[in-house]
Amino acid sequence: MRRLLLTATAVAICTWVGAAATAQAADEPPPWAYGFTAPPPPNAPRATPNPAQPQDNVVEHSIEGSQRKFTRAKIANRFGPADWFPGDHPTMPLVVERGREGANIYACSLCHYPNGKGRPENANVTGLTYEYFVQTLKDFRNGARKTSDPRKANTGLMEHFAKQMTDAEIEAAAKYFTSIPAQPWIKVVETDSVPKTRPQGGMYLVLEGAEAGKEPIGSRIIETPDKAHDTEFLRNPRSGFTAYVPPGSLKKGEALVKEGTTASGKKVTACTICHGSDLRGLGPLPTLAGRSPSYLTRQLYDMQHGNRNGAWTVLMAPVIAGMNADDVLNASAYLASLQP
Repeated sequence: MRRLLLTATAVAICTWVGAAATAQAADEPPPWAYGFTAPPPPNAPRATPNPAQPQDNVVEHSIEGSQRKFTRAKIANRFGPADWFPGDHPTMPLVVERGREGANIYACSLCHYPNGKGRPENANVTGLTYEYFVQTLKDFRNGARKTSDPRKANTGLMEHFAKQMTDAEIEAAAKYFTSIPAQPWIKVVETDSVPKTRPQGGMYLVLEGAEAGKEPIGSRIIETPDKAHDTEFLRNPRSGFTAYVPPGSLKKGEALVKEGTTASGKKVTACTICHGSDLRGLGPLPTLAGRSPSYLTRQLYDMQHGNRNGAWTVLMAPVIAGMNADDVLNASAYLASLQP
């Protein structure tokens, strides 16, 4: 497998560089995948993370099914966030549970949750191989994982964390999260209209009250929490997400993923060739089934445009060079609909 990957890399790299340069000038990142309503303005500066905000440390909150209670200050603590369901996961290593405050490394469990399922603005880190997980952090460390939308601050945070983490911390995080099997987390619904939403913190929250209503989905995927308060305020790691996708996108995505047939009828390499017939990964290549469609779209777009160029990214060159924005959306929608 490794010999095959190395050979394919050598063949693909020139194609990928040329395709990335062409695509860079041709379009803009799909704002919905990055948690915005419009593309970034020209020459937008790279975003910096928001400083920690003062949080209430008196009122205790609870979640159905948990015997624990936490204040909002504890829930949002970057260096030791609340763990509502300690029985749902193995014992966390320190870097996952608390991070390392002196190096400004947030706890991995803050963004990805103790169970690793994550949210649309970051990534689900379960169901991956140890080799892939470690290589991903090394790619961040080496500056090979950038974002096509400079307003997305958490990509820069991951780069910082990876550069500050010791090899032992990377190994501990990798062993922990890759020991957790992937589980269903996202419900995919085809529809021509979606609830009205607003972006917040990289994901979409459904509007309530006088602002509530429906709007056409257009050429978007809208991924939103099933229970906004549970997800955004309480950070409930058992509260999942619904992804609304355009009508027909699942059938078109299936044709692309399984047969390599794009929406325009062109042929590309089918995803199943490298990622396995069940799309759950093959060798060091990652599982795609059941992953966030927002995340998948970002990764495909970032690869197309030369902003994600890690160790194995060039293997995607023959595929992404032949995919347009509709193909990326369709593939992401279909992959998200599969059982992980």
